Amino acid sequence: MRRFAPLLVLPLLLAGCSAAGDDAATTAGPTPNAGGGASAVAPAPVDPSVAASADKALSGNTKAICEQAERTSTGFGQAFIADLQMQIDAASQGAAAKAQAQEKIDRDVSSFSSALAGMAKLADDKALKAALTQMSKQVTAFKGDVAKINPDKMSAITATLDKACGRS
Repeated sequence: MRRFAPLLVLPLLLAGCSAAGDDAATTAGPTPNAGGGASAVAPAPVDPSVAASADKALSGNTKAICEQAERTSTGFGQAFIADLQMQIDAASQGAAAKAQAQEKIDRDVSSFSSALAGMAKLADDKALKAALTQMSKQVTAFKGDVAKINPDKMSAITATLDKACGRS
């Protein structure tokens, strides 16, 4: 369960984000990285041959898929927290900054959902396949709307994956 802790922290951060409103964003002080920086840079494209070899290495390997799901979930949790901070910072910078922040959140959510769905396709274990598929669907349902993230749902989703991976 601790492996998915960044996902469980999101609802707590979101409570502060939604309670703060636009007024808090304007009184929070200077905004670092206002013009966009490393967080706004799109990731480099993945070489298809590298992706294919990675898929081959994971295919049917429950342990490797579980480890990849853990890394992917942790990475998403960290990226999403950074995205939320970017969204808070952008609130005082106008519509273009807000739109850019939302686009990044949408892109990160979509990438995470796609990664989970891809791992589900590679899984032979039925419980793991079901857990990854369910996580992918739940993440897709968020559609970048942070208000939809429910700590109980996230806990249940990650618990199902932990159980499928033998970590419950």
